Amino acid sequence: MHRDVYGEALYDFQEKGELAEPLLLHSSYGDIEEMPVEVFYREEDDLPEMEFIALSLCDGKVLDVGAGTGVHALYLQEKNFDVTALEVSEIACNIMRNRGVQQVKHEDFFKFHGEQYDTLLFLMNGIGIAGTLAGFKALLQHAKTLMTDRGQLLFDSSNIEYLYEEYHIKRPDHYYGEISFQYEYKGQKGEPFKWLYIDQQTLIKIAHEEGWVVQILFEDENDQYLVRMEPRKKDS
Repeated sequence: MHRDVYGEALYDFQEKGELAEPLLLHSSYGDIEEMPVEVFYREEDDLPEMEFIALSLCDGKVLDVGAGTGVHALYLQEKNFDVTALEVSEIACNIMRNRGVQQVKHEDFFKFHGEQYDTLLFLMNGIGIAGTLAGFKALLQHAKTLMTDRGQLLFDSSNIEYLYEEYHIKRPDHYYGEISFQYEYKGQKGEPFKWLYIDQQTLIKIAHEEGWVVQILFEDENDQYLVRMEPRKKDS
């Protein structure tokens, strides 16, 4: 069994305000990056414009998927939203409860059932949990089972094509936005996982095939963009 080194780093940062050793992220494109854990403890003033726009569009009952330490769930809770924070890391779930998030579910999104929401929120490239383009189709299909009739999906992603040009990396045989990652902390490696970054054209193509209406709401200078989607009505 792999340890939850991501959760352990989050816990240590919360307890001490800093990390004695960095949380490292190994990637399939050959890079090892230091993960800035403080990003998971941002205050309202630190949130970027794109996240503020997404949060301002939340409506009704909200499911914050991949909620981490509860940055967005706490923001919405303070605005009197009925928000549930969904997170696969048990340590992160305990951190959220300690930070005051009232409704926390320790669950894998793809196995989560039983309730319906007006807004499904995936920020910080939260739809990356799809892992692959096939996984993104599965995510969209499962999302429909968790949404009310007026439900919406809000998420951001980015086109990482520039990585291959900038770092002179050979393109993989599969879709270039399908990346494999592995966290490392204090000499211990976590479980490897796939993460998806999807460009706008591919996103729109798959969304239309799966019966969704797509709105691109915001783009920044780093090829990151914000999307609002809703299932296409049966008669349209």
